[in-house]
Amino acid sequence: MKRFTPYEQWHCELVSSGAFDHLNKLFKLNEQSDWPSCSWFDGFLNATNANNRPIVFKEDDYFSAEERYYEQIIFDTGLVPTRQKNWHDLFGGFIWCLFPKTKSLLNKRHVQEINLHGTKQRSKHRNALTLFDECGVILAVTDDMWPTRLRNHQWHEAFVDLRGEWGKSISPFMFGHANYEMLTKPYIGLTGKALFVKVPSDTFCKDLVAQYAYLDTVLCEMIENNDCLQDNSLLSPLPLLGVPGWHEDNKNSEFYSNTDYFRPKRRIR
Repeated sequence: MKRFTPYEQWHCELVSSGAFDHLNKLFKLNEQSDWPSCSWFDGFLNATNANNRPIVFKEDDYFSAEERYYEQIIFDTGLVPTRQKNWHDLFGGFIWCLFPKTKSLLNKRHVQEINLHGTKQRSKHRNALTLFDECGVILAVTDDMWPTRLRNHQWHEAFVDLRGEWGKSISPFMFGHANYEMLTKPYIGLTGKALFVKVPSDTFCKDLVAQYAYLDTVLCEMIENNDCLQDNSLLSPLPLLGVPGWHEDNKNSEFYSNTDYFRPKRRIR
């Protein structure tokens, strides 16, 4: 597979698809005429690290002489090394704004794992933390059948037959900032890792800010108390271009006939 190469220039049309609706509603991302700066986030960011230091995005050049690992810098100082004019780090900034409690917890867990195993040997827990941080999608569900359908790769039922239920009994919330980056240049095969979160039936009636705040609290508790990211076992593949509203081509049900992308569940022998 060819390595993903993002666009180097800022183009607001790259964030115009439905996958970016939340960012456009909450941050007006699609109205920006140029790359947002680190200080641009100050009006949206309300996060602290596990040491109660405020999270601040800082230009990457500031850390040119730094020897500490990325996660250790954030844990010790609250400063987040941020590359300018960089899609990956830009979307990482939005996730800090939307999930401040969970991001702080993930940072703490990374540092704990580094202290136990060093920076070269990665534990199953740290692999799961990284995978979710980069590729995670929270699927908030009010119906317990949704995890069963999607874990069993019942794609046509989930995306076509029950399309009208999206936004009613199931709703996706992006967590992985690498997903956002790759959706600026979408391709068949683009797949995230879904984590299912059961929510009350009135959740999707609330405003978007309240939904994110609730999910941030619940997700943080799931990781802290239930060890849901102890390994990758609870993360389920999700073809991102199949999510209703996230890709123009999926308005046509024939889009889901591509079994190289919407793969059936492997039978366990």
